[in-house]
Amino acid sequence: MTTLTPVDVAMSDDPAHQLAQVNIARMLQPLDSPLLADFVAALAPLNAVADAADGFVWRLQSEDGDATAIRVFEDDWLLVNMSVWRDPAALDAYVYDTGHRAMLKRRREWFEKPAEAMTALWWVPAGHRPDAVEAEERLTVLRANGPTAEVFTLRQTYPAPVAG
Repeated sequence: MTTLTPVDVAMSDDPAHQLAQVNIARMLQPLDSPLLADFVAALAPLNAVADAADGFVWRLQSEDGDATAIRVFEDDWLLVNMSVWRDPAALDAYVYDTGHRAMLKRRREWFEKPAEAMTALWWVPAGHRPDAVEAEERLTVLRANGPTAEVFTLRQTYPAPVAG
């Protein structure tokens, strides 16, 4: 069993809620294959960029410092990335304004083209750290109902719940 060690940095300015995100991808070949070598080589540098990004709060990882050993949907071919951010703008800036964008452009080299939602966002109480089961639940709800205030995408976000 994998022991999870969280990476936590300064908490958000929003005392009530933070944004959780999960994205999964089905590999075309095993993680240690030559096909995925560039992807694997980019993991640590991109995780370091995320860890230092404005608005980053936490990411799911194993003892190895990434999440490649963590399974979702009982599928050994699915890789999971899950993190918590201050807000959608902070996540968007990391995804599209850093070296992560170049990796996104290459994703079809390494991963199957998805037939269903593989990314989900949702608001969590500040300090909450979602797990793989929660991620599976949120993806399942998004796939069944589309974007709602309960679970959504970067293309269609919803405001954090009003505290009270």
